[in-house]
Amino acid sequence: MRPVIRVVNRVLLGITGLLLVALGGSVLAIGLGAPAPSWWLHQGRHDVLLSDAERTRWRDAGWWWPVVIAALAVLVLLLLWWLVAVMRRRRPAEVFVDTGDGDGASLRGRALEAVLTEEAGRLDGVDQAHVRLTDRRGAPRTHVSLRLEPHVDPGTALNTLTTGALTHAREAAGLTTLPAEVRLRAVKHRAERVS
Repeated sequence: MRPVIRVVNRVLLGITGLLLVALGGSVLAIGLGAPAPSWWLHQGRHDVLLSDAERTRWRDAGWWWPVVIAALAVLVLLLLWWLVAVMRRRRPAEVFVDTGDGDGASLRGRALEAVLTEEAGRLDGVDQAHVRLTDRRGAPRTHVSLRLEPHVDPGTALNTLTTGALTHAREAAGLTTLPAEVRLRAVKHRAERVS
């Protein structure tokens, strides 16, 4: 999930959750007999949510219904955008492999991820590896995260990954390119005493 979508998702879920908990908790408390605060809309447990006067207050105003419809339309569009952004798959289910004879084959995206993760994890000085494929079916991209041992040179590890695991995956899948974003982190370790 992209960072912008992730932030919007968390903010919307947080605001919605807080509003529902505050409103539902206060209605439940008043319904169970708790005294209503002075700022509360209703005075007691037998009060209705919307009285006849509240429901019909703005009915004759010419601006009321266009504003209500516009606000609801914007809300529906925002919620649809949010739903599409959350539900859209970022990881390809399959990678198309050109077999060279006019036909093609499909390689499961998770299988390619697993093989890349295993081969990257076997590199010298790599403590842990994680690979994720993104983008469309015909042009996948890889996001690689490596945790390196303290003694490993990051440039050497990156070169070994590029010429090894990524090249093998690109050639095996018959892809002309396999763009990669690689994040390197060091394993946390204690300081060593030098004598």
